[in-house]
Order: sequence, then C-alpha cells, then structure tokens
Amino acid sequence: MSTFQRARRRLRAHPFALDAALAAGVLVCIVAGSLVEPHSPDGVTWKLRTPDALSLVLMALGAAALVLRRRAPLAVLAFTGGVSLVESVTGDPRAPVAMCVVVALYTVASTTDRPTAWRVGLLTMTVLTGAAMIAGPLPWYAQENLAILAWTGIGATAGDAVRSRRAFVQAIRERAERAERTREEEARRRVAEERLRIARDLHDVVAHHIALVNVQAGVAAHVMDKRPDQAKEALAHVREASRSALGELRATVGLLRQSGDPEAPTEPASGLDRLDDLAGTFRNAGLHVLVAREDQRPDHAPALPAAVDLAAYRVIQEALTNVQKHAGTGAKAEVSVVRVGPHLEVTVLDDGTGAGRHEAPASAPATASVRTGDRDGGGHGLLGMRERVTALRGTLTTGPRYGGGFRVHAILPVETRTSAAQDGS
Repeated sequence: MSTFQRARRRLRAHPFALDAALAAGVLVCIVAGSLVEPHSPDGVTWKLRTPDALSLVLMALGAAALVLRRRAPLAVLAFTGGVSLVESVTGDPRAPVAMCVVVALYTVASTTDRPTAWRVGLLTMTVLTGAAMIAGPLPWYAQENLAILAWTGIGATAGDAVRSRRAFVQAIRERAERAERTREEEARRRVAEERLRIARDLHDVVAHHIALVNVQAGVAAHVMDKRPDQAKEALAHVREASRSALGELRATVGLLRQSGDPEAPTEPASGLDRLDDLAGTFRNAGLHVLVAREDQRPDHAPALPAAVDLAAYRVIQEALTNVQKHAGTGAKAEVSVVRVGPHLEVTVLDDGTGAGRHEAPASAPATASVRTGDRDGGGHGLLGMRERVTALRGTLTTGPRYGGGFRVHAILPVETRTSAAQDGS
C-alpha cells in the first residue's frame, strides 16, 4: 500500500478532521483571492488590496460552516449561500466567498438524490447570479457574475457524478454479494440433497441385507441340530449377504471422502441390470419371487437415465425387504417392470398376511403407509421410496390389496429434468 493510499484511508476514518482541513484550505484560497485586484482604470493589471472587516468575517463564517457539511449539507448550503449573497451585495470589491457555496453544493449533490440536487442547484445558481448581476457595482455581464453561474453549475454537476458513481459501485457490490449468497445457498442445497441421497442408499442397503441375514440366521439356528447341511447353507448365505452389504456400504461411504483421501471403489451403481441378482438373494432367504420385465426400449426411445435406473432398483429392493420382514412365512412376491411410452412402471405385489400388517380403513388414501413394521421402525421405508420417486417427478402408490397382501406401484418418467436439460443444451 502506497503512502497516498494510507493517508487516504486515515482521512476516511476521520471525516471530521478531513472536513476541517478542507475548510481551512478553502479559507486560505478565499483570503488569497481577496488580496488580488484584477481590475484597474489602466486596464487588466494585478495589484494587492486589503479586504474590509465585513468581508473577512463573511469569509471566516463561510469557511467555518464547511466543517459541518457532512452532518447537515442542506443547512450548510443555505448558510454559505446567505453569506455569499451578503458579500455580493455589500462587497466592493467582492471577495470570492462563493467558493464556500460551490463546496456545499457539491456535498448536497453527492449525498442526496438527483431531483433534489438539480432543484437545489438551479435555485442556488439563479439566486446568487441574479443578486450579483443586479446589486453589484460591476456590469451585469462581467466575468465575476458569469463565474458564479459557472462554478455553482460545476459543483452541482460534479456532486451528481460522484453520487452516480457511488451508486453504481454499490450496485455492483450488492450484486456480487447477492451472487455469492446465491452460490452459498446453492452449495448448501446440493450438500443437503447429497446427504439425503446417501442416507437413502444407506437405509436401503442396510435394511435389505440385515433382513436377509436375520432370516438366514434364524433358519440356521432352527435346523442346526437336525439338518447341519442346511444350516451350513444358510450360514453361507449370511456370509454372502454380509459381504455384499459391506461392499455397498464401502461404495456409498466412499462418496464422503475428501479429495486427498484414497480413491473410493469404482463399482458401478446398482440398477435394473442387477435385478436378477437381487431377486436371487431373496430366493436364497426363502422368499418366492417372480420377476417379469418388459422394459426393453425401442431404437428411437431414449436410454434409461441413471437416476431412474437406480430409483427403480431401490424401490424394488425396499419393497421386497418389507415383504421379507412383514409378509409372513410362505408369502410370494411378484415384481413387474414395464416401460410404457415415456414412463417406467414398477410394481411389487405380495400375498402375505403376516402379523406385521394391519388393514387400512376404506377411506384411507392409496398412498398411506399401512405397514406396522414401517411405522414401528420410524416409517423410513415407504417414506424413502416416496422421496426417491418424487425427486424424479414420478408418483408412488402403496396400499393393501383386496383379499390380502400389499401393493407398491411406482411410475417414473424416463426423461428426468437433468436429462432434459442436457438434451436442450
């Protein structure tokens, strides 16, 4: 930082001292101008003259008033204008007291709005110039009279220009601050959405695999003494489910790593291409699962977006997990994935009548959560499915089936907002 910049910063930190220094400088300039006589009978000559006592008092009062120009700009302008008016009427020869008016008018124009600045400026120029032309001993067209008009106009114009520049800089600063706040809010929103997505994935992974481990462990404990071979097979399924759960948890938590941390696993995200493996894990746990798929797209149809693919897989995973936990023994589940025009319809039906259910009243909406297991566990299963589907502008319908069982039906748009935006760009 240069010496000039440091001095400027100090003066801005002490505005009263700056105004006092300005008033002293204006007083010196006025006194110096009053000691010079530019007119003489022999032509344009310069000689020293002594101002009268009244002129000295008016000069001192006008300069002293500038100390308060920031606190009361209009009052200071009125006072300096009155002092200059008295000097132009009584002074012979005149002293340049109007310099105080120029500084005061500049302050008013730079601190008020433009209409006020122009009205006050025109009034000041008219009154002072008219008084000088009418009451002064000089001809009305003398340079001193026209100088008052010019200098007051320059003061008003310069003050308005400074005010406009300050407003422009302030607008740019506010726009930059607003843009910064918008970026911060957008970043916070994205972080919240990412946290919610990771929480959903963690819930789906943990709930699915822990349910399988629980079922297989119960089978192993039941047949351990009488059928050890079947118990070993159940324990093998437990080991496989836990290994799969650890792998998916490692891939999900890997998203939280920092840039300098070791690379996260690069295993692709789950999707409908792994639907058969998902159904196989439930079959190994003793649940009869039937899968029917008609989601092959025509050549002209868009590919299934990754978000829709993952959401459909998670909906099926959560629905089958609920069937495993709440439908009771001997329940059967049917999974249907059908592509109808611009939508992908996912349906999971079961015929279970386990104790983990209760029937909903006839007036209950179709989207109500009717599984006691979800309710007892916080209701995150159906809620997570609904949040996933709603985030993609889809619809989810859940409820009991007529005659027993439960139905989960999701309609997902194939063209999401993200893919649409990419196609439009």
